[in-house]
Amino acid sequence: LNPALTGAFSGRSRASAIYRDQWRGVLDNPYVSFSGAVDLRFPLNISARHDDAIGIGMMFFSDRVDVVDFNFNQLAFSASLHKALDWGGTQYLTIGLQGGVSQRNLNYENLTFEDQFNGTTGYTFASAEFLPENNYAYGDLAVGVTYTYNPARRTLFQVGGAIHHVTRPRVSFYALPEEGPLPDEGEGVNLYRRYSAQVSAEIPLQKSGDVSLLPRMLFATMGPHMELTAGSNIRFAFPSNLNMAIQLGGWIRPVRNTNSAADQWGIDAVAALLGLEISNLFIGISYDINLDDLVDYRQGQTAFELSITYIGSFEEEDV
Repeated sequence: LNPALTGAFSGRSRASAIYRDQWRGVLDNPYVSFSGAVDLRFPLNISARHDDAIGIGMMFFSDRVDVVDFNFNQLAFSASLHKALDWGGTQYLTIGLQGGVSQRNLNYENLTFEDQFNGTTGYTFASAEFLPENNYAYGDLAVGVTYTYNPARRTLFQVGGAIHHVTRPRVSFYALPEEGPLPDEGEGVNLYRRYSAQVSAEIPLQKSGDVSLLPRMLFATMGPHMELTAGSNIRFAFPSNLNMAIQLGGWIRPVRNTNSAADQWGIDAVAALLGLEISNLFIGISYDINLDDLVDYRQGQTAFELSITYIGSFEEEDV
């Protein structure tokens, strides 16, 4: 979401993984995505009155579309500087930078073209279709900033913004022509920059902090596409001796595509989340229901997602 979120947690280390299975109800081979990340937080100890820190992290992302055997893989590294704005360490201004390499490949063996059809029994002829190299890689860059206010335990307010694909990398299986004019960027060979904003909070609903409200909002725009994801979790803590909590949440995602015939906002999906905290471990299960069908007959498309996060510490007193 934002490179400035690298190291933005209470602790010294964090490891997380997400698995997503999308549109299994309508596709014989659903879209499958996986991501894993590790980030660390180190105090700078420049001043005894300010709790400045730096964060470093690494993220791996993989997306697979079995319908055409298309694969997208990304390895990215990020760094952030958390600057305390007061002596108590309740306010932070953070800047973050992320750089990485992305790779795309496509398997042509499962593709057929019109000129292969023999007219009776199937696609048995050789194709004269020109097929470029089926594998390429490109570099990518993102920057971000966040402001965090943490006045008390289990009370948090955070707002941030990020720009991804800063350099607008070229994404095409076809090589640049050796002669003649370069393709126009508007033809879809360069990624649009993605501009996003995030707002989150944790608000205790009881004096003890056993019940908290965790609202979240994400707005993103990329070329002609816009989306807004908004919702909230409610956190219920078990008795303190169990060191456990449960989260329940609901979300809605309106989208807008300005290059479509209907240039207006519409509800794309709703989602529900169930999360379990066990000490420093969080396990979340979410389920999305798409309200826009991919096919003519009515069968809402869904996505299942499993997430796991563990926050650790290098020092005993930070656990």
